[in-house]
Amino acid sequence: MPSRYFRYRLPDKAPQGEELVYFPYWRFKGMIFSYLSTGIQHRFLDTSRQAVTSPFFPISVGLRSQAMKLRFVSPDAKGWFIKPATPFKQVMDAFLERINRDLPGPVYHQAHIGESLSLIYAPFYVGKTVMDAVLNQPVSQQLDESFDLNQFPGGPADWKIGFLPTLCPNCGWDMEGSRDALALHCKNCESAWQASKEGMTLLNVAHLPGQKNGAAVYLPFWRIRSDVSGLDLGSYADLVKVANLPKVAQPGWDRVPFYFWGPAFKVRPRSFLRLTQQMTLSQPRDKLVARVPKDAMMHPVNLPVSESAESLKLNLAGFMRPKSAVPDSISKIHIRARRYLLVYIPFEVRHHDLVQPQFKIAVNRNQLALAGNL
Repeated sequence: MPSRYFRYRLPDKAPQGEELVYFPYWRFKGMIFSYLSTGIQHRFLDTSRQAVTSPFFPISVGLRSQAMKLRFVSPDAKGWFIKPATPFKQVMDAFLERINRDLPGPVYHQAHIGESLSLIYAPFYVGKTVMDAVLNQPVSQQLDESFDLNQFPGGPADWKIGFLPTLCPNCGWDMEGSRDALALHCKNCESAWQASKEGMTLLNVAHLPGQKNGAAVYLPFWRIRSDVSGLDLGSYADLVKVANLPKVAQPGWDRVPFYFWGPAFKVRPRSFLRLTQQMTLSQPRDKLVARVPKDAMMHPVNLPVSESAESLKLNLAGFMRPKSAVPDSISKIHIRARRYLLVYIPFEVRHHDLVQPQFKIAVNRNQLALAGNL
């Protein structure tokens, strides 16, 4: 059972005086990528399932988790909150089994990226039937005398949300970041920080200098140095061979380290795959400046490095050549992320897209604007 997740509750419209019972549902939200013999298939999933097996309550919250405003569960929330009993892994395995049944062929590798796990409490009250406290409609058959709420262990809400000050630990300046940002920036000492159990932790950060003239937006990417077993992929020369790039190997390329690259921001699954492979094959090697870009427009970091690390084998499977050899070899290859760097790359602002002319990469601006729903 995971120990770190947010708990939310749906708003209720129960008649005054009714004692509310909150039933728990696991919610999974994220991208699922499956590598098949025909290539990589992907889908975005936002679904929920009972966290306690019971025939008296709905199997899921349906679209309510997406359509209704969720509230954090706090100690001032009145009602009986049923304790989850079904492990999330069991629920997730059921999700994947259902998804994999519809896939055309065996799955050689699967990755869950950008996943968000939470527990949603839906409100009910009990009379002759179990009543949905959102619509005030029955959701069960008439209950017999043997029904007892005490069969569901639980209690009042006693969870608290912790807060951290957003003053720079280095210089005391106010840090900046959007509401979904995982990294906060200090413009005074040009550093980046992320929240951890110990408080605010300094991030290793750098940026690729952009042109001084012209509007630019800096998009964040994770640059990950990894140990790859079962395949020689430690240098740029190795990448040229593995990906069969149309280049003639040059002296010294075997001393240029290879890095995996991946977006540190949320985008749709297809764009995530494309950006991951384009940046990795580009292997930016220009000199980086070890600080956040000064007085620049920066897109928020909202995809953690742990999620980007989940995509490493998927990234490799996408650019390995020949493609026919990938299904047999991908299970024998093991990748372990060793260290990482948050790198901001400048993109020119065009009418519909953000464009990186040096690496010939474009990102649709509307897609970025709508990525907050992912």
